[in-house]
Amino acid sequence: MSLSPPALCSNMASCLSQHGINNFTTFPTTENESTQYYELLNSSIHNLRFSGPGVPKPVVIIFPDSVEQLKSSVVCCREGAWEIRVRCGGHSYEGTSWVATDRAPFVVIDMMNLNRVRVDLATETAWVEGGATLGDTYYAIAEVSGVHGFSAGSCPTVGVGGHISGGGFGLLSRKYGLAADNVVDALLVDSRGQLLDRKAMGEDVFWAIRGGGGGLWGIIYAWKIKLLNVPQKVTGFIVSRPGTKHQVAKLVDKWQHIAPNLEDDLYLSAFVGAGLPEMKTTAGISATFKGFFQGHRTEALSLISRKFPELGIEEEDCKEMSWIDSIVFFSGLGDGSPISDLKNRFIDYKYFKAKSDYVRSPISLSGIMEALDILEAEPKGYVILDPYGGIMRNISSESIAFPHREGNLFTIQYLVEWHENDNEGRDGYLKWIRGLHDSMTPHVSSGPRVAYINYMDLDLGVMGLVDPSAGNDDAVEIARVWGEKYFLGNYERLVRAKTKIDPLNVFRNQQGIPPMSSGGGGTGTGGHDMAK
Repeated sequence: MSLSPPALCSNMASCLSQHGINNFTTFPTTENESTQYYELLNSSIHNLRFSGPGVPKPVVIIFPDSVEQLKSSVVCCREGAWEIRVRCGGHSYEGTSWVATDRAPFVVIDMMNLNRVRVDLATETAWVEGGATLGDTYYAIAEVSGVHGFSAGSCPTVGVGGHISGGGFGLLSRKYGLAADNVVDALLVDSRGQLLDRKAMGEDVFWAIRGGGGGLWGIIYAWKIKLLNVPQKVTGFIVSRPGTKHQVAKLVDKWQHIAPNLEDDLYLSAFVGAGLPEMKTTAGISATFKGFFQGHRTEALSLISRKFPELGIEEEDCKEMSWIDSIVFFSGLGDGSPISDLKNRFIDYKYFKAKSDYVRSPISLSGIMEALDILEAEPKGYVILDPYGGIMRNISSESIAFPHREGNLFTIQYLVEWHENDNEGRDGYLKWIRGLHDSMTPHVSSGPRVAYINYMDLDLGVMGLVDPSAGNDDAVEIARVWGEKYFLGNYERLVRAKTKIDPLNVFRNQQGIPPMSSGGGGTGTGGHDMAK
């Protein structure tokens, strides 16, 4: 006879308590329990599309305080045959770090208490626990050095664990590569509750966890990252250029020919829409350009004026600052925010849907105009254009699991965002962004049309309500539909790595990479403690 939910909770609670884990909450049975449960569940949900009453809820949420508790949490989940979801920062675009949709009871292991960052300037490395945010990481580095940084994203509330697992593109990536390119070791808790370092997990698995997607290989307890040299002074600017559709289209057209080919010290992105926050208005289309230069203002101004005079950059547009101040500048925290605000992980709650593309040949002016027509019709939607080039074109597409390197000019991230009072219109917003994405088909990568795993998009396909825990070969073929869009030719190697580290498919989600049925393997034994 199967156990009832209260009995299941009781068994899980008993196992956790036996292992000295008291920092957890179970699905509520009383009003007082309900308040605490939902406060903890919702605290790190940054996409509110996956927070409503109709969304499946975890039966238990665990907040491990140590690596031993993390290992024991996995053991308890396995004893009860619970599905596991791992949440680091709560920025999963499709809610996969706190939602399971196959009707099985599941547990969320929330990493927020494992957020320590230990910097070692002597080796120019740092151990970063998987529950730390990018803001935690940047802050810790800046506390001990004004000339070191790390190459990762600009949103400080994003969890390091998931960000690096998907690759991790940011303002330094055209010079230093992705966050995952700058990882030298990792500590992974596998499906048996063992702690494995790079040697113990093996090079195939270490390759897979860098860019192969989060929540699929085990739980990353910590990353050992390489610190990168940054100058004492950098320059940043954010300028908005409203205009007619033709004027904006001409600017975007010039940008796509210039930005991927700039010096790797200079990063220049473009945000395009009819209701960009910088404009404080929804009247008309505009493009906002965000520039980051690793050097002084005079040199930045000279470069931009020479390469992109149409942008009309003036000296007063450019702000010279330290690297850590530039993190705040581009973070969206607001003018005058102190550096300490980078450590605040409880912001940025909204409803949104995103999609992505890679562009390998310049988009025609008529194609840009068509996109602007669609953008003009929905002020809550916009696109972000991130330039590649620089060192990204010199790193092999097989060096880590993330494959999008040489030949890519830029990425497009399509976004539509709304708030609670607009939620009745969500179906219309979803239809709009899918229509915009469809309209771009002739202008972006093809064969396959690829996407970025950190901008997960369940429209590309899902495993459905079939439990793939047996790791059958049919599941491998089903997952190929999205696996090759995210990982191109690296998909097959990822399947082999999955078969080795997690042959029973304990760590999975709707767009997971399943193991092969004929595989077995497993990893060697061994352990490692995070550097003290």
